Formats: sequence, structure tokens, C-alpha cells
Amino acid sequence: MNENRKALLAYLAVCFFWGSTYLAIRIGVQDTPPLLFAGIRFIIAGTLMLTFCRLKGYALPKEKTDIINMSIVGLLMLLGGNGLVVYAEQWVSSGIASLIIATVPLFMAIIEFFFLKNIRMDMKSIGGLLLGFGGVAYLMIGDSATQVIDLKGLLMLLGASLFWAAGSVHSKAIKFKGHIFANIGTQMLAGGIGLTITSLIKGEFAELHFTMNSIMAMLYLIVFGSIVGYSCYIYILQKWTAAKAGTYAYVNPVVAIVLGALLASEPINFSIVISMIIVIVGVVLVQSSKAEYIKRFKEE
Repeated sequence: MNENRKALLAYLAVCFFWGSTYLAIRIGVQDTPPLLFAGIRFIIAGTLMLTFCRLKGYALPKEKTDIINMSIVGLLMLLGGNGLVVYAEQWVSSGIASLIIATVPLFMAIIEFFFLKNIRMDMKSIGGLLLGFGGVAYLMIGDSATQVIDLKGLLMLLGASLFWAAGSVHSKAIKFKGHIFANIGTQMLAGGIGLTITSLIKGEFAELHFTMNSIMAMLYLIVFGSIVGYSCYIYILQKWTAAKAGTYAYVNPVVAIVLGALLASEPINFSIVISMIIVIVGVVLVQSSKAEYIKRFKEE
């Protein structure tokens, strides 16, 4: 099998598995406290990744600064980002959750514009931002009468997007030493510990209860969401440009909404479909504008 075909298969795996994680989370948090559910997931996944690196002889992070920076990324993306997602999915459908999280590139563009000196924002980027967030507003307004959208959950998901974007920008701004799998494992472990401590503070340990559904959902998330998904994503990043690899974000909401409707009888209505189209078009505009600027910047 040639490299292009391998990269395409890895890309399709990321699109499907990361799109399906929203439904797995929705199933898991129905029976198990959400933050503890997520914390256990990432502690196990991170430990497995670091153990794999140790067995393969990959370099593990040793310098205190690297460990701190990777822990910050893990706390932002997994405690702040994923933690708010799992908490919100107690009330919000998996399809809508994936649609709101599709705004991550929009928040990344805003953060990069204000904090990174080499990023500019043209009319195309501004238009994409307005369009993307307009899609979220339309989703809330369009479904206000049918009560499909939970406002508290929606705000949590927007916060999750902001945290994930902040962690992503911080990660891109820092050059980590050691093998990429070891870095990811460290981030997962830090995020998992942060989630578990937060769960303990909230008193979720007293409510700990596992069912077959929540156990199967967690195993799916550990294997396919964390280990397989991340590994495939890292592989395509090595073969494709970051902009091209990042297009998985356009496909995830479609996968999540379809799976949610087929397997969990989650609603699909006109407002959801239109909002999905608007948000994705907005993200495409922002991403393509960033790609064009980077290309011009390198040529100059």
C-alpha cells in the first residue's frame, strides 16, 4: 500500500472515530459521573501511550519546563475542553455538541490574531468568523421554541471550544523535545489527573457507578478515540499540511449528527442542518484564509 493511500485511510479513520466519540461520550455520561468518566479515560490512555513509548525506546520528556508546558496543554485541552464537553453532554445531544465544537478553528483564529505577531486577519477571515458564530446563534434562535438546545450546555460547549483552541495555540507555539507519542501521553495523563481531581472536589466519587454501556463507551474512547485517533492524526500531519489534515473538523459534525440520529434517535431538524452548513462554511473560510496568508508569508 502506497503512502498516499495510507494517509487517506488514516484521515478517514480520524473523521469517523473522532466524529463518533461524541455519541460514545453521550452514552457514557448517562450512567457514570462525567468528569470522573473522562478522567479515568485519559489516565488509562496516557499511561498506555507512555508505556508503549517506554517499550519502544522512544524518548520520554525529562526537562521540567517541557513537562510543565505539556501539562498546561493537557489541562487546557482535556480538563477545560473535553471536560466541558462531557459535562455538557448530560443535557446536549452528541450531534449538536460536535457542531458547537466545530467552532474551535474560529476561536484559534481569534487567539492567534491577538497573541501571535505573525498572524493577520483579512476580510475573508472576519467574514468566516461572523458566519461561523452566526451559525451557532441561528441554531440557538431557530430551536428556541422546540427546546432542542439547552442554553447552559451550549455555553459550556463554547467554553470547551475556547479552552481547546487555547491549548492548541499554546501547543503550536512551543517546541517540545522527545517523541510525539510521549508528548501526547504526557498531555493525556496531565489532563486525566486534572479531571479526576476536579471530579473528587465535586464529590463525583460518591456517585461512581459503572454499567456495561458506560464501560463499553469508555473502552471505545480509550482505544479508538484516544490511541487510534491520535495516532492516525499524527500520521497524516507527517504526510499532509496542517491545513489539509485539519479538514477532519468539517466532517466530524456530519458523522456525529448521523450516528446520533441512527443509534440514539437524536433529533435532526432544519435548524440543525442549516446551522451545520453555516458553521462549516465559516470554518472553511477562516482556514483557507490562514493557509493563503502562511503561503504568502513564506514567499516573502
